[in-house]
Amino acid sequence: MTVVELERGTIATVEAPASGEPVKSSKARPARPRRVLYMDHTAEMGGGEIALLNLARHLDRTRYEPIVILFSDGPVLKQLRDAGIETHLLPLDASVVETRKDKIGVMSLLKFGRITASIGFVRRLRRLIIEMRPDLVHTNSLKSDVLGGFAARWAGVPLLWHLRDRVADDYLPWKVVRGFRFLSRRLPHFIIAVSKGSMQTLLPPGTTVYPQNMRVVYDGTPDLEDLPASHDDPPPPGAAPLIAIVGRISKWKGQHIFIRAAARVLKRFPNARFQIIGSAMFGQERYENEVKQLAKDLEIADKVEFTGFRTDIKEMIGRLDLLVHASITGEPFGQVVMEGMAQGKPIIATNGGGMPEVIDQGVTGLLVPMADDVAMAAAIEKFLADPVAARRVGRNGWQRVRDRFTSQIVARNVQEVYDHMLGAPEPVMA
Repeated sequence: MTVVELERGTIATVEAPASGEPVKSSKARPARPRRVLYMDHTAEMGGGEIALLNLARHLDRTRYEPIVILFSDGPVLKQLRDAGIETHLLPLDASVVETRKDKIGVMSLLKFGRITASIGFVRRLRRLIIEMRPDLVHTNSLKSDVLGGFAARWAGVPLLWHLRDRVADDYLPWKVVRGFRFLSRRLPHFIIAVSKGSMQTLLPPGTTVYPQNMRVVYDGTPDLEDLPASHDDPPPPGAAPLIAIVGRISKWKGQHIFIRAAARVLKRFPNARFQIIGSAMFGQERYENEVKQLAKDLEIADKVEFTGFRTDIKEMIGRLDLLVHASITGEPFGQVVMEGMAQGKPIIATNGGGMPEVIDQGVTGLLVPMADDVAMAAAIEKFLADPVAARRVGRNGWQRVRDRFTSQIVARNVQEVYDHMLGAPEPVMA
């Protein structure tokens, strides 16, 4: 057991994670919301950070109070504070924050390049945890899982990992995969994964029953009242269809496959227009230039717009006729796909990772093989040739989001995990 100081003079015992039992206090807790301390290594607007923002906004504040520590500055920090969520910045060395997943080695996973700086950071993080006195630490990214995980354990606070990645050889270096799997069995008290596909990468092949301290909780979209009505109106006659891929420009995201598919589609639908919405991060500028050159080489540069980083993603998606997801490596979940479905957009996505759990083939979207521009082009053409079917698929996706993938549903499911770990609290009267 690990001793946890909850309040001055109040001590609780934390059961080992393998037991699967709730973490129980030896004394009754005070009548106040439980404090959940979230951690993320980046404050850029990635899918995981958007999901964290949505979750923190939708917690039942009579039961759980969110606090956030970010290891770098960025748009997420301001949005969290604007939402009235206590948010702290504890800077981590930029070389660590910007290390790409596919460049992490086993030593950088455990020490993140500079062992002296890493130990110092964990020590500072531990002190901050002790000062804040959270009831639970909830880490939101691979780097925060490790750094925040060691700090939380050192401080004696229950630890929950939110797995937003696939711990697999096609997604991370094999040494990292083995190191992270090793830590996953020893560091966190509980693990939430964003999809069955992600969860399965931590478990032996063929596992069908998860351990008691592991659960899948799908991400969701913002408030139901913010979701638009399903789009049933057909586009004006002769309107040029707009097809886009949204997200960070990175080779594994498959923008080059999207460009090759666009070139094929334009032979049959020459008035179509294409957008690549997003910018390069973490040293991917060279790849972005290669994608732009590919559009020139295929003589479609005048049909493809590179919008760069945008903060108005919701509005950009709202203008689309089709949304394409083109990752060449299995996507853990796909936040952007959810956002497109929430706006009633027909979705074309690559068949890997968590995508088959989100999209029913032919019902809420079309799944195509990864790294196959021919199949992707055929799927785009199928929707463009049959706009009635495209709108029907969009409506089905819109309904699926409302039924299963909202931020309210996510918050309830995550709070059930908190209740399991800490014991269900009594609501605090305002």
